Amino acid sequence: MSHQPKSGSKASRDSLRHEMLAAGCTTVDIAVEMRSRWRMRPREAWRHAHGWTLQETADRINDLSSSRPGPGGAVAADASLVGKWEKWPGPSSRRPSLTALLLIAEVFGCQVEDVIDLEDRRALPESDVRILHRAAPAEASSTPTVPRTAPQAPALQGPELVRTAAEESAAWARWAETTNIGELALEQVMSDTRRLSADYLTENPVTVFSRTRVLRDQVFALLEGRQHPRQTADLYAAAGYLCGLLAWMSSDFGRLQDADTQGRTAWLCAELAGHNDLRAWVLSTRSKIAFWGGRMKESITYARRGAAYAPVGTAGVLLACQEADAWSQLGAAHEAREALARASDAREQQGPDDIGGLFSCPECRRANYASAVMLRTGEPSHALQEIEEALAAQPAAAYGTQSQMRISQASAHLALGEPEGATEALQPVFALPPEQRLEPVTHRLHELVTTLARSRMATGASAAALQSAAEAFCLESVPRRIALSSVPAAS
Repeated sequence: MSHQPKSGSKASRDSLRHEMLAAGCTTVDIAVEMRSRWRMRPREAWRHAHGWTLQETADRINDLSSSRPGPGGAVAADASLVGKWEKWPGPSSRRPSLTALLLIAEVFGCQVEDVIDLEDRRALPESDVRILHRAAPAEASSTPTVPRTAPQAPALQGPELVRTAAEESAAWARWAETTNIGELALEQVMSDTRRLSADYLTENPVTVFSRTRVLRDQVFALLEGRQHPRQTADLYAAAGYLCGLLAWMSSDFGRLQDADTQGRTAWLCAELAGHNDLRAWVLSTRSKIAFWGGRMKESITYARRGAAYAPVGTAGVLLACQEADAWSQLGAAHEAREALARASDAREQQGPDDIGGLFSCPECRRANYASAVMLRTGEPSHALQEIEEALAAQPAAAYGTQSQMRISQASAHLALGEPEGATEALQPVFALPPEQRLEPVTHRLHELVTTLARSRMATGASAAALQSAAEAFCLESVPRRIALSSVPAAS
């Protein structure tokens, strides 16, 4: 027993399209038939008349847009967005911009009037309708356009020609000056970004991560709309900083692959914004991710690339510190010391940071890197002096930085044969609440315990107590909680 294809199903659409093409019908004939037969919106009918999926249509729009962006800028579409454009102005839809409508029409090989109907026209601003009435593709499409048989309006002449041309320019100007974000809103986005960057140093990191994700989504949504070119650049910069924050946080949670993904998106935003300070901070973030992923040479490359942008704020200090950190991990003491010297030079030339917080390198953070390098290059006394001076000058440093400095302090005491000093140094670390025990802290604590186990002090009572406390500490940490969580990860 044969089964008839469901009305409006893919099988029905394909069958109708093949039948009409065999009968010599044009694409416009197929689109009209599909609209009348299955009550489709015009853009959906044209897509099905071509036999394309949502993603195939999005790819064609993106290819055309990248080769010839319209006055509203390049359009970036995906299957979901094309689907929302098709449903507009119905529920769960999104209005396509004028640039998007022109691209859609050109991709389908038709006039822009063919992809909008009366319902669309009622929902469009009058100025948009006026522009669309006279819109044409900027250059010939690779797909032949459908011949128009309707009579052409008589050519305008005299004063009517001049007046209409002025009206068209005025309508375009109204369209060009429209924006979906104002100056105060942009200022608020940057202020919120600075707040998140600062809060991450002192508050629950997972909570701050969630807030950062929400703001990033808001900025992404704004970028899908229309704004002035300068505002677009500012939004890309905000998106870059927010993705950079998410990248740094993700690596602190032990999620290095996710951190790399965020870092790549942050870099794209920095490139689109043309923002050198953002480029430097993104490369600093990627250097950090590469370091904790064991990719030391890659970490050095990122750090040097970031420094080449000559950032205005303290990114130059941090980048030199990160290079030194990676060199010391490779056992290259001379190169590590040279990088630390460049970090000290950068301190003398640094200006104010645009974002601050996590994206800044105060003295305690530089000292944290410097002490870790000195320990690896066999200078425990100098490392201990560096730490104690920094802690005395800035006792209320960020909990992550301070914890790592305390671990370096304990390592220096152990290297000098002072296990009691190490135990005392670690007490503030062990008091850290589980929700603030990030991957760099637990990793460096593991390193310390491993070093202790190989030392001549391994059999002492102090060493045993320290090892036990460290193991208990690491069992209750943010990376472990995330790894063991039964809640599916949010997209």
